[in-house]
Amino acid sequence: MPHIALDENLPGITALFAFRPETAAPLGQLAEALLRGPSSLSVGERELIAAVVSRGNDCTFCSRSHGAVAAEALEDGMPVVEAAWKDVDGAPVSAKVKALLHVALAVREGGKSVSDDLIAAARAEDATDVEIHDTVLIAAAFCMFNRYVDGLATVAPDDDEAYKQMGVRLVETGYARF
Repeated sequence: MPHIALDENLPGITALFAFRPETAAPLGQLAEALLRGPSSLSVGERELIAAVVSRGNDCTFCSRSHGAVAAEALEDGMPVVEAAWKDVDGAPVSAKVKALLHVALAVREGGKSVSDDLIAAARAEDATDVEIHDTVLIAAAFCMFNRYVDGLATVAPDDDEAYKQMGVRLVETGYARF
């Protein structure tokens, strides 16, 4: 049960956005810029970063919803997401994405956990400074989003189909509508 009076028909962050539309707009714009804006990383790769960080933070709504978006956007779908949730190094993604996921998971632990070695490993896999920057910012933003969603005890559906529908919708429409 949510800690504040939220629309019980809206799950996760959508209920929070409906509750405070004036904060929803800039947060939605941030998500749109990070996950849909111009980038050499694909939408699927960026959504995977968000999903892996959210899983590491034990945020059910964010990990499952962004996992569903990543699955819709990645060629091999949900098996890629599930593999990355289980073991980044065993996931069927490029070496560069694996290195960036390790950077993102370090950010999840704490900003100072991002070591020179992690950055060097990402650069060794041809990650650009912009890709490293964006990975750190996606991970930091999703730590905030995860704490926002879970800190107010929003509802997270149990139904896989609900997340699949979210994934399809968000791939089509993005986040700027919030």
